Amino acid sequence: MANFSKSNVPQFSVDVYQNEFLPEGGREVNAIVTVTSTGGGTSGGAVPSGAGADAGVVIMVDCSGSMDYPPTKMRGARDATAAAIDALRDGTSFAVVAGTHVAKEVYPGDGRLAVAGPATRGQAKDALRRLSAGGGTAIGTWLRLADRLLGSAEVAIRHGILLTDGRNEHESPEDLRAALDACAGRFTCDARGVGTDWEVKEVTGIASALLGTADIVADPQGLATDFTAMMENTMGKEVADVALRLWTPVGVEIAFVKQVAPTVEELTERRTEATARAGDYPTGSWGDESRDYHVCVRVPQAGIGQEMLAARVSLIVPDPLGDTPKTLGQGLVRAVWTDDMAMSTSINPQVAHYTGQAELAQVIQQGMDARKSGDHDGATAKLGRAVQLAAASGNADTAKLLSKVVDVVDAATGTVRLKAKVAEADEMTLETRSTKTVRVKK
Repeated sequence: MANFSKSNVPQFSVDVYQNEFLPEGGREVNAIVTVTSTGGGTSGGAVPSGAGADAGVVIMVDCSGSMDYPPTKMRGARDATAAAIDALRDGTSFAVVAGTHVAKEVYPGDGRLAVAGPATRGQAKDALRRLSAGGGTAIGTWLRLADRLLGSAEVAIRHGILLTDGRNEHESPEDLRAALDACAGRFTCDARGVGTDWEVKEVTGIASALLGTADIVADPQGLATDFTAMMENTMGKEVADVALRLWTPVGVEIAFVKQVAPTVEELTERRTEATARAGDYPTGSWGDESRDYHVCVRVPQAGIGQEMLAARVSLIVPDPLGDTPKTLGQGLVRAVWTDDMAMSTSINPQVAHYTGQAELAQVIQQGMDARKSGDHDGATAKLGRAVQLAAASGNADTAKLLSKVVDVVDAATGTVRLKAKVAEADEMTLETRSTKTVRVKK
């Protein structure tokens, strides 16, 4: 649990962007909630001494038979894991797991985590040289072992890094789902697919369930850079188990709660009841960073001139001693009924922007699914809409990825033609990164 005696704990701020004005009979209230944490241990690059002592990391490396085809994959995985180990802060607890159809501790190998320092880093890198490819893939077993290892250490920040190159063929989807359900809320996990023989929905599903990031590393040579960046990001986390608490008055219904930046992540179904009128939505661990959330509620109808508090959004963390959770920041969502048409019909720019970004993520997924199923017209329509949304919102990265799958005739109208031949890596990159958003220009 988070330790608040540290002087390096970040400060959290909560800003609410909305148009609170509703027409007579209006019921839907939308707000973008920007949460920013600053001044933690990563601020200005200064790392407090012993800062790693509150973190545990398990690196899960795919060692199934396919990692030998081509051999550069296994070499890349070993080099990447060594680079990640080098990026560990002194004092961080860590372990390395080899994943096949079973999970095996590679280092330290005694059912516990080692503590990072010059000697243990060297021993771990020696152990990596013994990694070889052979066997199947059962990712649920890797995650359960990571959970046991992380549970053996008294640390607040618990994190996994998972690398796979293939489909999860040696356990059922139900087994993987059960493992994810068992691990959710216990540790966060970044997932990476190397090469092009893995399943996008599997890898993104793992990251989503465990509140981490997902990405493709098409060329194994890029793994070391990617693993180093992931580990540096993990080392920057200062507060674990942060939740967005939404309190609503009697009569208010929650339509949805979703993260909209830096990626789109649906949180509505992840609510756990906190009190009679409040529920918590998990956000994982935080360092120095900013994220945006879209909250949509339905309020009871009211007359012109009336106003009400539609929702109160708080950021909370559990108390280390089990007392009342600590509130890190708070923002209010309001509803005011007016007969001024100009006020009640204007859409807040933040809300408009992120509604478009969420639609962009959705139409890319729908377009790619249609393309795979041979629905040429459906794919053209959806991916054309995606091109239009990406151009309008200034999401240049996504626009670039789309241009590898479609020929853009006119971005403004979303007129496109499907490319006859598309590299598998380009297709998978677009799918994997479809939920990445750009922030609204202030």
